[in-house]
Formats: sequence, C-alpha cells, structure tokens
Amino acid sequence: MPRNCNRETSPKENEIFLWRMDLPNKERRSPENGPRPCCSSLKMFLVALSFAYFAKALSGSYMKSTITQLERRFDIPSYLIGVIDGSFEMGNLLVIAFVSYFGAKLHRPKIIAIGCLLMSLGTFLIALPHFIIGRYKFETSIRSTVNSTSILSPCPVRSASVLSTGPSTSSVPSAGCEHESRLSMWIYVFLGNILRGIGETPVQPLGISYIDDHALEENAAFYIGCVQTISVIGPVCGYLLGSLCAKIYVDIGFVNMDSISITPGDARWVGAWWLGYLIAGFITLLSAVPFWFLPKSLPLPERRLAKYSPERTSFIKDSPLLEHKYQADEPANFLEMAKDFLPTLKSLLGNPVYFLYLCITIIQFNSLIGMVTYKPKYIEQHYGQSASKANFLMGVINIPAVALGMFSGGVIMKKFKLSIMGAAKFALGTSLLGYFLSLFFFAMGCENANVAGITRSYNGTESLYKVDSSLLATCNAGCQCPEANWDPVCGENGLTYVSPCLAGCRTSHGSGKDTVFEECSCVAGGNQTASVGQCNNRESCHRVFPYFLALSVITSFIISLGGTPGYMLLIRCIRPQLKSLALGFHTLTTRTLAGIPAPIYFGAIIDTTCLKWGHKKCGGRGACRIYNTTAYRIAYLGLTLGLRTASFFLCVLGLVVLRRHVQRQEHNALANGGTGAAAGELQALRKEENNSCNLDQCPRTTDYDPERETRL
Repeated sequence: MPRNCNRETSPKENEIFLWRMDLPNKERRSPENGPRPCCSSLKMFLVALSFAYFAKALSGSYMKSTITQLERRFDIPSYLIGVIDGSFEMGNLLVIAFVSYFGAKLHRPKIIAIGCLLMSLGTFLIALPHFIIGRYKFETSIRSTVNSTSILSPCPVRSASVLSTGPSTSSVPSAGCEHESRLSMWIYVFLGNILRGIGETPVQPLGISYIDDHALEENAAFYIGCVQTISVIGPVCGYLLGSLCAKIYVDIGFVNMDSISITPGDARWVGAWWLGYLIAGFITLLSAVPFWFLPKSLPLPERRLAKYSPERTSFIKDSPLLEHKYQADEPANFLEMAKDFLPTLKSLLGNPVYFLYLCITIIQFNSLIGMVTYKPKYIEQHYGQSASKANFLMGVINIPAVALGMFSGGVIMKKFKLSIMGAAKFALGTSLLGYFLSLFFFAMGCENANVAGITRSYNGTESLYKVDSSLLATCNAGCQCPEANWDPVCGENGLTYVSPCLAGCRTSHGSGKDTVFEECSCVAGGNQTASVGQCNNRESCHRVFPYFLALSVITSFIISLGGTPGYMLLIRCIRPQLKSLALGFHTLTTRTLAGIPAPIYFGAIIDTTCLKWGHKKCGGRGACRIYNTTAYRIAYLGLTLGLRTASFFLCVLGLVVLRRHVQRQEHNALANGGTGAAAGELQALRKEENNSCNLDQCPRTTDYDPERETRL
C-alpha cells in the first residue's frame, strides 16, 4: 500500500536524517550506530576506484602487448587473435546490462569488489597453458652446440625420385602430433579473457555513477578526469611489462639459453608472455580489497543542497522519499526492478541525443580499438622493430600523451565551465584536428624486406610479391629443401633467404647465433657466406621512424583532449536517475558492436597482406612470418581513418539535434521561470513526489532536474 508522502515525521526521524545531511567534515556519530567509519568518504572511493581502473587497464594493455607472442606460441593467425581479444567484450556482453541496472540499486562498492576478484581469476587462467603445454620448439637447422654430433648438411642432396615428383611443399607431421592436437591451448586464453570481461563489468558504470551521485556537480568532471588519467598509468605499466617479458625467452629457466639461436627481433621469437599475466592477476586481486570496507552510499554534500531555494532544501530534508534516494538502506525489490527494466530502457533509447551519441561512438570505437590492438604489431612489421621495443615505445610515448590529453580535457571543462554544446563542439574539433594530422601517416611508408623468392628475385634485381609460391630456383634445385620452414639467413650480398637450404649453402661452422653458412650457391659474389637471421638493411625505415613516433604522440594527445568532455556529454544528456543504465548500455553496445568485431575483421584484413605463412607441427597454417608492408600500411591506416570519416557525418547530425534539444530545454525553463521560479520549482518537485510516492514502483521520477539535463 503506498505510503503517505505528506505524513508528519517524528523528532527521532528528523534527528537521524539531519545527521545524515550534516557537513562532511564534522564528526559523524549516529544516534544508533556510533562513530561512522573513516573510510566512508568520497576521497577513499576515488583512490580505490583509481586503483581498480589501474589494475584492469594494466591487464588489458598487457593482453594487447602479447598479441604477437600468442600468435607465435600457439601458431594462430591474426584474425584468431582478434577473437581472443574480443572475448573480453563477450564477457561484458553477458552481464553488463543487468549489472548496470540492478547494481545501481544494490551495494555498488561490494559489487565492484566481486568484479575485481573475477578479473584476477581470469588473468591467472590465461597464464595456465604455459604450465600444461610442452616446451616451445621452432624451426631451425642450426646446431645448438659446437660439440653436436650432427653433421647434416644444410643442403641435403635431392634424390632422383624427389626430382621427378617435384618440390617438397609440406612437412611430415611429427611424432606425438595426435596427442597435441586434441585441445588447442589458446582456448584457455579465450576463456580467461571472457572471465576478465565479466569481472570488469561493474567497475566503470557503477564507479562513475557513484562519483557523480555524491560529488559536487562542478567537481564531477574533474574527479572523473582524475580517475581516468590515473587509470592511463595502467596501460603505461602494462606495455612496459610487456616490453620486459618480451625480452625474456618463453621457457627461461627450463632451457639452456646458449642453445637458442634466435633473437627477440626474429619472427619466431616468443617471450615470457605468461609471466606478465601472473603479475597482473596479483595486482588485480589487491584492487578488490578496499571496496569491501566502503559504504553503500555517502551523505550528500551541503553545497549540493545549497544550490536549491530554502523552501526546496527544507522540503528535501523533510521528504522520506528523497531520504530513501540518498540513503537507500532498504532492501531492493528485484521483481519490481525487473518489471521496470524494459520501460526504462525504452525511455533511454528514445532520447535522440543519446541514440546519436551511441551510433557515433560505436563507429569511432571500431576505429580506435582496431588501431590500438594492432599498433604494436604494425610497428614491428612495418618498421622492423622487436616486440619488446614496440611495447616500450607504446608505454613511454603514446600512453602518457593520452593521459595528458584526458587530464587536460577535464581541466578545460572545469576552468571554462563548458555547457553541453561547448563540450560537444570541443570534442568534435579535437577529433577533426587529430584526423587530418593522421593522414600524414600514409606518407611515412617503408619498403619491404628483401627476401629471395618472396619480395625479390634470387639475383636481387626484380621485385616480386609472391604468396606461398615455390621458393626453388636453379641455384638450389639440387637441394631437398622443405619450403614450409622459416629459418632465415642473411646472405653476404644483403639479401635474406628463407632458409640455409634455399640459399644453397653446403657447409657451416660455429653454433647457435654465431653459426656461419658457407658455399651458398644462391649468394652471388664474395665468399658465398650467410649468417643467422634476417638482413637489417632497411635504412629508409630507420630514418622515418622517429617522425612516425612524433606524429603519433601529437595525434594521440589532440584526440584524447576530447575524451573527458565527450564522456560528460554522455552523462549530462540523460536524466540523472538513468545515469547507471545509460553508462552501462553505452559500454554494452560499444563493446558488442566495436570491441568484439573490430579486432577480428582488422586481423582478417591484415592476414590478407601476409606473404609467407608458418606451418604447425601437425600440419596446417600457422602464424605469419613476413608481410607485404605496403599493403599492410594501406589496409591498417585506410580502415582506421575510413571508419572515422564515416563517423563525422553523424557528428554533424548529432550537433543539430543537440542544439534543438538544448533550445527546447531552455524554452521550457523560461516558461516555468519568472518571479515565482522558486515556488514553481518547489511545486513541480512536490507534484513529482506525489505522483511517485512509491519509489519501488516509479524509480524513474525521483530526482529529475531539467536544468541538469542540459548544463554541465
């Protein structure tokens, strides 16, 4: 039965409620419960949320830094890595709408703590395959030690029967292949990342809405900017951790490192990818601890009440309905909340500003997620850098620029008190400027590596772009060479050969990385020798690479300037009581329609530029060994900037709709204003309360403020 909203309150009830609304800096002592815990403050929640953001960003960025390591370790193509990367968003998809809606009505800090525990468990699960899979074995024809008894020639003589049947195009599956192929180990990484996505779900929507509910309105943007800025330290540490682990061999401690003939710059190198996941999992586990000690809600700051008229302030303090809102101590009715879910969602999507904002961010997030996911790999493949160096540069150059841009955006909003239109124009302007600067990346090209039989003819004069075609030539026709292997050597003539056998080498001396091959019939001129590894003679790449880094920093900073204003636009274009659902549904749709598909189709398009595929031990296509760098650049940059181009057409429409929305709200405010503005506002609020006396039945009409919808 509905309670009477106009009933008289007892002196005891007034005492308790006035204590709850008291100044934050006074000693908080409940008439019933004694002193209030010292951790129940907004600042403590800001610290805890910042650490949780740091932990989830650390593990997320570390995942992206290990993309090439996972490709090589599990012998999978880029599109499958995209599926693994998108599994995080799949986990979000399972629960985010319900967590965002129901979680806002429950104990938000404790729900965030449970999410952090799940993230930690998922991160540990990702590292599990390393401990149950065998040692990493790569293709090589090099002796591990000088004392090796193997005297096999790099160029075994081809028999007459082999000459009649043609070249060897595939390798024979090795012993134990049937056992190893029963279960693909990358499935554990896939499932662990899904669990990470489920655990991360409550952190953002519940954390941001908690801050916006309890902070002063003029400070909310600054606080959110601070949290997001601190969270950017997570990717810095994540990429630096990825750089460190990429330098360490995957089986460190279990193999003799003197027997490893490859270097971190080799396409077969796999770093200690598992080590970083153990570290990230432990940090995420620690981030769950503070939230168990934080209260369900905080007292509303007195300055937030002071903006209302004395009559309205008095009414708020006398209202059991608003007391229920700010101090929601009663247990939630799940059945009533479930019935209200679909009407609330319909009301949210009926907001044209929110709907257009959603469409724009879906397109731009496709561009952003695809670009960030494969940027370290782009640096590796296009500019010839190692995975360790690519991750290091992402961590110390790109990510700090993003952090500075996001923080600066929050400061600009606070300093200039940008309106909702001002925030929209600022975000669009920075995005356009960053877009035009990004077009210069197309001019920073790099030539392909010179590989005999793939990008160059064996005499080194003709340019080729053959994809997995026959690598045999007259100079190595007498050798029985497995063409599927990738074991590159650098000829004395500066040309890279796929293997010592395909270089026509007859003998060798030395061991490990110091092996030198001799009598190589395909190496024209000189002593006909070849050394281990690819040739490093792409001078133009080294000259243009610093300019690429500088432009990357500038564009990252400019684009991220609009991040915080754009985020506040999302919050302020909806009714306050729909904040949690709006943030959660926004995260749900962007991750479903951008986070999941973008890495997959970016990876699939990148796979089309591969010139030489590796092969699994049990047969079948493995990871790519070398790409057509020109095609890679056009595909990667073209897709990234093409998506952003499409989003700008919707931005123009969004500005028009937003302007009309603001003008309509201002007209309504003037119509309800005048000399009796305070009385009219009080009357409207009382009417709103009388129409929704039962909060459980009408939760959408408890704290609507038309002015707050249109002003930041």
